[in-house]
Order: sequence, then structure tokens, then C-alpha cells
Amino acid sequence: MRQFYNVLVLLFAAAIFNGVSFGQMNSYEKQGKVRAPELTGGKGWLNTDKPLSVAGLKGKVVLLDFWTYGCINCIHIIPDLKRLEAKYPNNLVVIGVHSAKFDNEKDTANIRQIVIRYGIEHPIINDADFKIWEAYAIRAWPGLVVIDPDGYVIKTVFGEGHYDELDRTIAETITDFRKKGALNEQPLKFALERAKIGDLPLAFPGKVLADAKSKRLFIADSNHNRVVVTDFVGKLLDVIGSGKAAAGDGDFAQASFNRPQGMALDGETLYVADTENHLIRRVDLKTKRVETIGGTGKLEDFNGNGGNGLTTALRSPWDLSLVGRKLYVAMAGSHQIWLADLDKNTLEPYAGTRTEARIDGNIKEAAFSQPSGIVSDGAKLWVADSEANIVREIDFQTEEVETLVGGDLFQFGDKDGEGDDVLLQHPLGVALYDGKILIADTYNHKIKRLDASTRVVEAFLGTGKSGQTDGASNASFYEPAGISVADGKLFVADTNNHAIRVADLKTKQVSTLKIENLKPPTDTETETVAPNANEIKLAAQIVAANAQNALTLNVKLPEGFHLNPNAPQRYEISIENGQNIKIAAPTQKFKALPVVVPFSATQKGAANLKAKLTIYYCREDNTGVCLIKSLVWNVPVNVVNDKRASNKIEIFATVE
Repeated sequence: MRQFYNVLVLLFAAAIFNGVSFGQMNSYEKQGKVRAPELTGGKGWLNTDKPLSVAGLKGKVVLLDFWTYGCINCIHIIPDLKRLEAKYPNNLVVIGVHSAKFDNEKDTANIRQIVIRYGIEHPIINDADFKIWEAYAIRAWPGLVVIDPDGYVIKTVFGEGHYDELDRTIAETITDFRKKGALNEQPLKFALERAKIGDLPLAFPGKVLADAKSKRLFIADSNHNRVVVTDFVGKLLDVIGSGKAAAGDGDFAQASFNRPQGMALDGETLYVADTENHLIRRVDLKTKRVETIGGTGKLEDFNGNGGNGLTTALRSPWDLSLVGRKLYVAMAGSHQIWLADLDKNTLEPYAGTRTEARIDGNIKEAAFSQPSGIVSDGAKLWVADSEANIVREIDFQTEEVETLVGGDLFQFGDKDGEGDDVLLQHPLGVALYDGKILIADTYNHKIKRLDASTRVVEAFLGTGKSGQTDGASNASFYEPAGISVADGKLFVADTNNHAIRVADLKTKQVSTLKIENLKPPTDTETETVAPNANEIKLAAQIVAANAQNALTLNVKLPEGFHLNPNAPQRYEISIENGQNIKIAAPTQKFKALPVVVPFSATQKGAANLKAKLTIYYCREDNTGVCLIKSLVWNVPVNVVNDKRASNKIEIFATVE
């Protein structure tokens, strides 16, 4: 694997030398007709209840998306993939091949969180060992491969901006194969991973901003497409945004965002990095109105040039830092720091060349790698440069960029120490406290502390394993992304736990903030297709004929979890190989366990009963992850003419 990463580094260096971002490499056509390799060697599937194969998809156009979830370019093309899926629902099958860059991204459970976060509905295979990547000779993320209905590779492209090219190739291929009568035009239905995160008060909060003066906490409730305002103990003060994923200005109830992230506060004016809208928004907290002050909202408009705020396109602004009337923007999508002059209403690049790399020096020559967190003391700006796994420092006076600690694009891990010996893993946030820099070391599930003068990093909070445990000695987090300090407390946007965590900076005691009366938006939807079905075979059950019989389904949930009463819990009962059993209500939703389903056994004989139960369960405090699970039981049933026989079938299972 080390040799593989060395090859990636060389490819990346070649991309830099040619002035091309690693995520924007051009397309190439494979020479000759090449049979598509099978999808073997993966570590698990998501969004499907069974593995898929190229051979099994004969008659379909298949689009493979090679991606890794920390890659901003990979995130940028998700809307393109959704457009293609919607345009060709009966002919195109998109399969995400997740070939992880970071160790943390190799975990199927962590990939599942991203699948839910970004609403990905096509099947995903976890290619943790790069077996499929190597079989297809992929050389960059994202890499897209089109396979025709006969199973041959017909196109490979790399990077963003290939929608029209892919659309044209898919349309032409469908037309050709339809003429041949070689298309399979039956739509496929996949078992999705989407849990009911819409019923949680927060959904994947990305950033948090604490203001000591006003005692207010601003939370980017990213997947609810809004900003939540509370006090420091969880009293709800306001909700900014309707929850709809859109880009509408207006009052708090009507305004809309799309996965907002970083924020900056100037008195009663809040600035918001509206990340997936590619906009900067201004919120008047007194008049309770939202307006757009930067960006066109169109990713394809981006040319890297500055100008008037409302006519200058942006690329995934991820965090903000305000110094006087200058608003600094961590522009993750272009690997730069940008500057908004709030008096002149202009936006322009400040630091970085748009090349994705770790290059120090003058701001016009330095290069960044997906900067995602920034903070300033007025004299310097510190940057969490996530894809390079480093923390950078920009001196406003000298206009020099310097790497303080960390590795490089393919040098990451979890190691405290000094300077280049330090290893971080995709840090997304930074905050200042007591002359030190606190770092959200996101993929290590930790908060770390950096002394900028000595360049020494030490662990501060977190066990290094994902979890949601409060306390002082064993507190745990799950991909914490945003951090902010006020009143001796550290507020953490604990993204994959759907929670805000609060740490006392002296005692290190960590608690979970409970927000009073916060409700989710009302327009969220839930997928009812059952994922991750576990099939259980039971011993034969004997029941009496001509009796009032009942099937009881029950599940023991993990300690501290409960059924989500607003989610579509559902059972489905079917009878196979038998006509002697009738189910009164074979398919129905329910709100509580156990579920009792009446059935009649009309005459003796054998049958096979199949029961499927889909449940959604969440932490008791409604913070943290919600899980979705399907259980399938196959139950042989023998109906006998014996009044002493049981009239009950009881099915029980335990889920983790």
C-alpha cells in the first residue's frame, strides 16, 4: 500500500507541475475495447441489500464513480450524478466506488454517515484496499468510468465539469443499444441507507460560533439547512432559515440555505458561509432578515477572478473569520483563502494559487489543500488545511504563509509532537484559547492543542475512537468539525453525533448540550426502503388449525436507544409455499414494539412464513446518531389439527 501512495504522490506532483488540480485532471479514452473488470475485493456495500456485479447489470449503462469522502471535488459532482440518475432512471446505474484516502474513510460505518449526509441514493462499494481502483487503472479522485450494456469500458474521465460529456455518452449508448434490442429497461430499486435524521433537533452540524459578549451560540445545522441560535446552556433563541435546501433571501422563516458551514459575527450582523449554495450570506439579527452579499450561486461560473461580490462566483466557502471590515473566507473548493471587503462589497483571492498542495511562501505563491477552518487574532490568520493534514499560519504584515505542524497530502495519522513530526488526519476547525490554537482533528475524533511559538501539538480531548461519551477522562467524539471558545468553554460541532458538545477548558469535563424546544424542519422526507437486511432462519413452529393465531415481533434495542416514533417503522409478512395461512394485515407501519399480527390457519399442512421488520432507533436524548435496521425471518410453520397446539408464533431479536 505504501508503494501505491507513493505513486499517487508522483501523480499529484505531476498535476501541480502542469498547473492542474488533482481533482480537475482531464479525461482520457481507453484505447480499444476493454472488458470492464468485475467489482471484487470490496469490504462491504451500502445502499443495496446484495452485492452488484458488472455481469449482473448486463443491459444497463453503468457509471462508476471513484471517490473518497473528504475530497471536495468528489462532493462537487454529487449533484451531477443525481441529475444523470434522474434523467435515465430505467437505463443508468451509478455505483460509487469509495477508494479511501484517509484511514478513517476506510470504515464502512463512516462512509455510511456521508451517504446519509449527502443524500446519496446509488449503491456504494467500500474499496478500502484499492482493488477495484487498481483494476480500472484509476489515477485521481473523482474518477468516472462509463460501462456499456455489454460490459465494456467506453469512457473514463477525471475531475469535475464533465456532466455534458457524460450525458452525451450515456444518451448515445442508450440509443445504440435500444436499436439492437440489447437494453434492460426495467427500473432497479435499491435498499437505501437513509435514516430519519430529519427527526433529530440537529443534523450533521458543521460549525459553531460562540460569542462571549452576548452569550449566544450560533450553530450551523448543516443538513437541516439553517442556523440555530441558543444561549450557552441550550435555551433556544432563534432559528434562521426554513430548512429547505435553497438560496432564498428574506425573513428568518422564509430564507433558505444549503448546508451552511462557517460563521462570523459583527455585533448584530452574522455572516454565513452558505457552502453548497457557493454563497456568502448576511444575517441582520435585529430585523431578522437574510440577504446574499457574495457569490452567484453557480459553481460552473467560477473563474478564480475577483470583483463585485454579487457577480463573483465562489467554490464551496467553508469557514469565515472577520478582521475589522475584512471577511476572510476559507474557499475549500478552490484551495484558497479569499477576502471580502465589506465596505467596498468586493470579493477577491487573498492567498493561494488554486493548485492543491503544501507550498509555503508569499500569499501569491503559496498553495493550500482544501482549507476548511480559519481563525484570526487580528495580526495573523491560522488555517486548518484539511487535505494536507496541516495547520498553516498567515502573517498579515509580511503576507507570508508558513506551515506550523502536520504532514502532507498523503502523510497523515495521529501523532503528537513538534513541527513536521506531528500527524493529523483531515483537520476541519481551529479556535484560539489562552495563547494556543485548538484544532478539531476531525478524522482522529480528537481536539488537539497547538503552541504556535514552539510548534508543539498535544492531545487535549477525545479518545481517538468515534463515540459519544461525556465526562472528563474518556470523552469521545465522532468527526468533530467546528470549534469555538467563549467563557472558558469549548463548544464543539460534533458532526456525526448530530450534537453540540461543551467542554470546560480547565477541568476538561465534556457534556452534550440539550437544546430546549428545538424541532426539526417540517419538510424532511424519509426513505422507507429497507437497508442492511439481516436474515434469520428459525426452527419449525407448530400452530393449531382453525384458531385465533398471532405472530409477535419484538426487538431488543441497544441500551440508551429508543424507537423513533415519527419514522416509518414497518413490517411485511408473506407466506411462501403454502395456502393454509392468511395474514390479516400483511404490510403495515407501527410506532411501538412488540408488534402483534393476527393470522388464521385454515387447515393443516406445511407453509413457510417470511417476516421483515424495518426499525429506526435513536439515542434517548435525541442527540447523536440514528440507526436504521431491517431484520428478515424465515419461519417454517406446521399447522396441525390439535387444539392443544400453540396459537402463537413469537419472534425476537437483539440489535447492536
